[in-house]
Amino acid sequence: MVKLTTLAIATLVSAALESSAVAAESAQKLSGMQIRAKFIGMQLTDEVHFRDVYDRDGTLRSYSDGKMKAGKWTIERNEICVYFEEPDDGCYEVWLSGDRIEMKPSGLGLSIEGILQLPTDRN
Repeated sequence: MVKLTTLAIATLVSAALESSAVAAESAQKLSGMQIRAKFIGMQLTDEVHFRDVYDRDGTLRSYSDGKMKAGKWTIERNEICVYFEEPDDGCYEVWLSGDRIEMKPSGLGLSIEGILQLPTDRN
């Protein structure tokens, strides 16, 4: 019985790892032009904790924990750069996999993951 349980767990772990490897392989790094085309006028959200609205004029509105902060966004050297005048300002490579976006920082920091959609506060 123990061998069967161990085998089942090993099979599940193997399948999960294989599935994440396939997802990583299908991710496409976006160019600056592709980033601009995808992000302009859209919001990036995890659908629970945050949403960042990338306005056409370069304004970035970030909503998290019931608070809004305003900053700027721009494209530099095939990366999206965000500026809130905070220590976590910086530039990110953008990777697309299906409808999922992953923003990987150029320097130190955490990746940002979510989906792009029309802003919920769109006029």
